[in-house]
Amino acid sequence: MRSSVIAVFLLLCLVSASASAESWRALTPEQREALAPLVQQWDTLPEKQRLRLLETAKHYSQLTPEKKQRYHDRLEKWSKLTPEQREAARKKYRAFKKVPTEKREQVKQMVMEEQAKKTQQQASGIPTASVIDQK
Repeated sequence: MRSSVIAVFLLLCLVSASASAESWRALTPEQREALAPLVQQWDTLPEKQRLRLLETAKHYSQLTPEKKQRYHDRLEKWSKLTPEQREAARKKYRAFKKVPTEKREQVKQMVMEEQAKKTQQQASGIPTASVIDQK
């Protein structure tokens, strides 16, 4: 009796572990479509990150085609960042969230102008140094 209880417990643990840390093959077709940019690295991502991504993917089917493309573009960019670059992006995001709502548009505009300058300079071969990165 005791060994069957232990066996059932272990089986439940295995089932719950595999459900929470799903492999790419275990994802639904909708989840795979949403998370397609991460197909190569999905099975190596930490469980916490997978769960967060699955949470964001829930809303994917309701997005417009343009927003779906933007979602994929952002996932792809994020997947190519180093851990250090990701941490820097998280710090910038947290700092931006502290900016009062009425000032956020100004900050967004400054960032967009800075990015436009970078793009122009890169196209012309001039080295860039971001004002935002210097602060």
